[in-house]
Amino acid sequence: MTTFARGSDTLTRDALTVLQPGFTGTTAPDWLLRRLGEGLSSVGLFGRNIASPEQLSALTAQLRAEREDVLVAIDEEGGDVTRLEVRSGSSFPGNLALGAVDDVELTRQVARALGRRLADCGVNLNWAPSADVNSNPGNPVIGVRSFGAGTALVARHTAAYVDGLQSAGVAACTKHFPGHGDTAVDSHHALPRIDAPADVLEARDLAPFRAAIDAGTRAVMSAHILVPALDPDRPATLSRPVLTGLLRGALGYDGLIVTDGMEMRAIAGTYGIEHGSVLAVAAGADAICVGGGLADDETVRRLRDALVGAVRSGELPEERLADAAERVRALARWTAEAAGGKNGTAAGGAEEAEAAEDPRGAGIGLVAARRALTVSSAKPYEPLTSAPYVAAFTPVANIAVGAETPWGVGAELARLLPGTATGTFSGDGAGRDALAAAGERRVVAVVRDEHRHPWMAAALDTLLSARPDTVVVEMGVPQSPPRGTPHIATHGAARVCGRAAAEVIAGTEV
Repeated sequence: MTTFARGSDTLTRDALTVLQPGFTGTTAPDWLLRRLGEGLSSVGLFGRNIASPEQLSALTAQLRAEREDVLVAIDEEGGDVTRLEVRSGSSFPGNLALGAVDDVELTRQVARALGRRLADCGVNLNWAPSADVNSNPGNPVIGVRSFGAGTALVARHTAAYVDGLQSAGVAACTKHFPGHGDTAVDSHHALPRIDAPADVLEARDLAPFRAAIDAGTRAVMSAHILVPALDPDRPATLSRPVLTGLLRGALGYDGLIVTDGMEMRAIAGTYGIEHGSVLAVAAGADAICVGGGLADDETVRRLRDALVGAVRSGELPEERLADAAERVRALARWTAEAAGGKNGTAAGGAEEAEAAEDPRGAGIGLVAARRALTVSSAKPYEPLTSAPYVAAFTPVANIAVGAETPWGVGAELARLLPGTATGTFSGDGAGRDALAAAGERRVVAVVRDEHRHPWMAAALDTLLSARPDTVVVEMGVPQSPPRGTPHIATHGAARVCGRAAAEVIAGTEV
């Protein structure tokens, strides 16, 4: 047993302090408010908790009425992963679009504008940005969430994003350490493995995290990935060599370490969330993220009791739990100071963001989405003047993105070209079905990661063979060779990316 003895009430409070649970509903349930009074210091928000900016502001005010310094966290990457605009699509393009433009000041301005929107709603911790280098084009979970496949590019934009977000008073949580880009498995479903040697990891994957640390990122999120060159036995989230030896020691990071969702199958399916949470804190994690799928008082109680029990049995040193809890409280203090304007940067950021908007009144997100487009065509393109048929070839969305967020160009084209119709297609025969549905109309084919889906490539083959004037819009990673008249790569599926593409198709772009 540890000699770092303290009262059981303090121990219980510390165990609650390190948890970041979610909940259901658009108002705080009674059990959550009670736990905040007992020591819970963080809450995670998801799309299910958000109906409007006004409702979100009321919710965060309700939480702060119970605990003034509560950390209110959200997974708001912008682009494909949005919780603020889960039912409409994001007003901000995601990382791949920003990387495609490769203007670090633009990335800083977008992150600042997003941060100001979060801060206005009472959110003070964002589980973003993704600093993963998307070195595996077949990656099923990162993709457009990465700034790109180049280490230097990802590093400079990660740093700019951290700076922009935190200048708005919202803490950045850079993820997924030590890098989730070279995986072919989604850690929501199973445990990915990266077999790269240590020197490759150092040169390729760790550089963006070094840049984020240099930029002052207030939090870092661990990845549920096995990296044998760093630890052959345990995934990074549960690995002391990775979290304490590498992140704390070699990289000199002193901020909050947050786990990715512990209910993800990479952890829950192997270790269970209770034992996994104990191992994570023992390894060096300070905050346990749970609640994407598990969002109730029973989960909080089980995790609290597991941590307390592990301290009492000697499995988890009490001083390690106390240190983790203090790091949570330290971040809460920083956010309180930032909200009070003591960092002195948010107002200037607002002026810069407003200055970056174009003369037509488009926000910085649309400005960035327009700049991110790449358009190629084998012959001159004549903009459409009549309503087309939009064939959306739709893959299964990964859990991080979610299936509830709309994407595509149909809605935006319908605004510009009234009468535009849209159909959704997938699987074998999708191209044939789309042709039949389109009839004599001009076809706009919308795809997402064509290179990862053979059925999607076959559908385009069918369309382009029968209708070579088909316009192709790629809203995922543009890895396949461009084809179509024209081929438009948006580098993401945010609402503003769809609008920017629709403007090109209809000939109304700036």
